[in-house]
Amino acid sequence: MTEQNAVLDPYAAAEQAAARLAELTGVERHDVALVLGSGWLPAVDALGEATAEIATTDLPGFSAAAVAGHSGKIRSVRAGDRQLLVFLSRTHYYEGKGVPAVVHGVRTAAAAGCRTIVLTNGCGGLNEAWTPGTPVLISDHVNLTGRSPIEGARFVDLTDLYSSRLRAMCREVDGSLDEGVYVQFPGPHYETPAEIRMVRAIGGDLVGMSTTLEAIAAREAGMEVLGISLVTNLAAGIGGEPLDHAEVLEAGRAAASRMGDLLSRIVPRL
Repeated sequence: MTEQNAVLDPYAAAEQAAARLAELTGVERHDVALVLGSGWLPAVDALGEATAEIATTDLPGFSAAAVAGHSGKIRSVRAGDRQLLVFLSRTHYYEGKGVPAVVHGVRTAAAAGCRTIVLTNGCGGLNEAWTPGTPVLISDHVNLTGRSPIEGARFVDLTDLYSSRLRAMCREVDGSLDEGVYVQFPGPHYETPAEIRMVRAIGGDLVGMSTTLEAIAAREAGMEVLGISLVTNLAAGIGGEPLDHAEVLEAGRAAASRMGDLLSRIVPRL
């Protein structure tokens, strides 16, 4: 399938990708999808036994990973009685491939049978108590991309988009988990201190360059959404230090054990 056709009919593209996924992994139906953001890659081995791993480019509609810290792989993992579909990379809005490409993985997961999705990311934090390596549950979001993955008169309710049921379950697993509102900017440049002051004024606690468009597409597809941010740095103008993607990856490596343990305890309960 060409990129043009994927844009014209993203739902058909997802169905084709899911069919090819089943062929390559030998798994007819997956149960839970996870999208691992920057800094989360080292945690994947704690999820369970990998039964198959393929390149994203093996499936129609996907492109190669374009960001450091993303592997460009999709892994099928057996965890207890659940079959997990783990995306070890994502397409970001700032890559310029279009919104359908950004949410193609989510729609493929839905077409593959997943009814629950865990969206993770590495982000900046506005709360100085959230030191690098702190996981934070996403309670809500503000989408500042100015775009939506939904086109036409397809009205989708985003109330409780980030499932309160799943967040409560996560706090039962780890009572230290805090939560906050995630704000997505288009990127790829980091935010200015003035923009971070604006984020604070509109109620934001976390800031990054992914997740919101995927969450909207997941809700449209009928999936229950759990969002978890890994705070990799204090947001611009708060910590006084320049922002750097290498810092994001290092914070992920340092927190890999905790993130892997957290996911391994949460996922079986989804």
